[in-house]
Amino acid sequence: MFSPFLKPCPCILLFLLFTLFYTSTEAYDPLDPNGNITIKWDIISWTQDGYVAVVTLNNYQQYRHISPPGWSLGWTWAKKEVIWNIVGGQTTEQGDCSRFKSSPPPHCCKKDPTVVDLLPGTPYNQQIANCCRGGVLSSLAQDPTNAVSAFQVSVGSSGTTNKTVKLPQNFTLKAPGPGYTCGPAKIVKPTKFRTPDKRRVTQAHMTWNVTCTYSQFLAQKTPTCCVSLSAFYNETVVPCPTCSCGCQGNSPQSGSCVDPSAPHLASVVSSLGKNGITPLVRCTSHMCPIRVHWHVKLNYKEYWRVKVTVTNFNYRMNYSDWNLVIQHPNFDNLTQLFSFNYDSISPYGTISKCG
Repeated sequence: MFSPFLKPCPCILLFLLFTLFYTSTEAYDPLDPNGNITIKWDIISWTQDGYVAVVTLNNYQQYRHISPPGWSLGWTWAKKEVIWNIVGGQTTEQGDCSRFKSSPPPHCCKKDPTVVDLLPGTPYNQQIANCCRGGVLSSLAQDPTNAVSAFQVSVGSSGTTNKTVKLPQNFTLKAPGPGYTCGPAKIVKPTKFRTPDKRRVTQAHMTWNVTCTYSQFLAQKTPTCCVSLSAFYNETVVPCPTCSCGCQGNSPQSGSCVDPSAPHLASVVSSLGKNGITPLVRCTSHMCPIRVHWHVKLNYKEYWRVKVTVTNFNYRMNYSDWNLVIQHPNFDNLTQLFSFNYDSISPYGTISKCG
């Protein structure tokens, strides 16, 4: 239950967002204008035929996180590079390494490799710092210590100086489905590292960044949540609009829906499959995987109180690390909150205040 006490305000604006389901037609979020995922490559040493680099994914989004089954990062090599070894991650395919007679062969010889994070419980000799969380990234506001992920890669058949190395191209980021658009790699100032005793600073031989921004429109063309409203002074509930996220029998987002009154519901859900990222939703008039209900419980001169209920209709997803973003002109006067943790996000300073 979400029950904030707030002082009254002459203007009322309610804008509810479920963190994974913000709708936008561009890779820009007005509530998080600087939010992005930055991929940083730090070359930490040169080798006989290439280099060793640490690749770090930093989630600078205030409230959008990456949930299981996690991120996957892809790119295209500029030359004939191969990945000899990787720590803290793995490629999804090895590719054709028949031209190499070495033993063991390279970890990956594909022109366009895709890397995923390792799972929790990975042996320590296969880990580096900030790896092995199954590709899960927290949002910056929710848990900044877990908003970063990294792996180390040894690259061969490439240049061996910062003048001969060619930057990878065509970066893609799936988290776990589509939605992110990545720009080109850009060379930046080499990253500096401080030793554990904080008495010495070293730096990367070469660093480049790739910035990926999110667009819900690219991820899914139909909304994936809806809002219903009610109040203590009226028995009527304003439901989610019909076909908010598609209609039964004609919903590209939800695909199949499940009738909750069907006998042997569990077996029906199991036969349709619990795996995959496409929602498998309960059959409703709105066909949304998530419903957010806003109920006004009290409305006094000095304060008002609401209860927010979030309902999951998606049989394929257990949202264990979700958050809810609410824009309201009174939230700078929020005095009490139950059940939830609260963190203010003010991208424009006074956006939440009444004008």
